[in-house]
Amino acid sequence: MPSTGAKVLTVNELSDYLRVHRSTIYRLLKKGQLPGFKIGSDWRFNVEAIDEWRLQQGAAQLEELRAEIGH
Repeated sequence: MPSTGAKVLTVNELSDYLRVHRSTIYRLLKKGQLPGFKIGSDWRFNVEAIDEWRLQQGAAQLEELRAEIGH
């Protein structure tokens, strides 16, 4: 099977990568706020998708702050 070069993480690995508790990962998944996919009953996460999600989260928070201060 050829490798696509895409790095895929488990819940534990993503928890370490984002430096958050596993329960935070599951809470975000339940809310549909985290990009992931299931293999059987196990969640997996593409690092590139997670990095893009992190950038979007930062941009959204910046927009919220700008709205709060009136810019």
